[in-house]
Amino acid sequence: MGISLASFLQQVTSNPVLAITVALTLGVIFVNGWTDAPNAIATCVTTRCMRVRSAIIMSAICNFFGVLIMTHINASVASTISNMVDFGGDTTMALIALCAALFSIVVYSVGASIFGIPTSESHSLIAGLTGAAIALGGAGGVNMDEWIKVIYGLVMSLFFGFAIGWATAKVVTVICAGLDRRRTDTFFKYAQIFGAATMSFMHGAQDGQKFIGVLFLGVAFASGQPDVAGAVIPVWLMVLCSATMGLGTSVGGEKIIKSVGMDMVKLEKYQGFSADLSSSLCLLVMTVLGIPVSTTHTKTSAIMGVGAVRRLSAINFGVVKDMMLTWIFTFPGCGIISYAMAKLFMFLF
Repeated sequence: MGISLASFLQQVTSNPVLAITVALTLGVIFVNGWTDAPNAIATCVTTRCMRVRSAIIMSAICNFFGVLIMTHINASVASTISNMVDFGGDTTMALIALCAALFSIVVYSVGASIFGIPTSESHSLIAGLTGAAIALGGAGGVNMDEWIKVIYGLVMSLFFGFAIGWATAKVVTVICAGLDRRRTDTFFKYAQIFGAATMSFMHGAQDGQKFIGVLFLGVAFASGQPDVAGAVIPVWLMVLCSATMGLGTSVGGEKIIKSVGMDMVKLEKYQGFSADLSSSLCLLVMTVLGIPVSTTHTKTSAIMGVGAVRRLSAINFGVVKDMMLTWIFTFPGCGIISYAMAKLFMFLF
């Protein structure tokens, strides 16, 4: 399947359901940039390496290029998302169910962000798609070979984020043990800015691909194609999603920055750099392997690993518990909302 920008615009103007799907998808991408991107710059801001507005602008730019460049080089994450569920052969009903899935994601994500708790749009997306697919075709609508990658990503992002964060901070501590504190602070100030930029780039590379996969699926349904097998993602679609995520990032999320960077564990500059570097490495590996993971999961576990180098009591486990409960409720919460909305939308339309 190949589609030009002109053909896409013609379809959007002539197909109201596709127009709603596109609007909802771009809305989810915007919300993702707004609520998830602050995780990438939280440590950089709270260690006073950058001011909030400057960090947000930098993150927005890096998110844009992360989506654009990584999707062009390796779109395996987008492929995993597109092939994770089967909406059946009725592309009209499939498009309606996809709308319901996206609606549930927006509702859940915005609700969580109001309370300043980092949520995972990645898991919201997966739960929403799964709930809608089950509403349309039963349990057979879930491709377990692809869906199991989500479970792998959940475990691996927590384990490797913590382990690499701990190891990185430990190595840095040993190397800098005999060095002048003022000089190392100056070095790590700029190193952390670089780390935050890298983290923002990888956030775009991971999360941007997920939503590109969904939007591409919607375009396929509108064109009468039940899947996107063998299709190539057009550059204009990459640019559209990149720009939307960058715009969402520019809105920022100071509550989330405070929750991730200050409430969970107090960090020094070298620790912030260690957390950013380790989480970026984890995201890079997962993206290349085509495994969808949560940037929130990865960054949070890396921060916990860094904090554990000093002492376990440095971690505020109350905040960690709140985050974990939010993640645990995401799958059933979004899944149930999506299932119910899919049934309602199919009845109405």
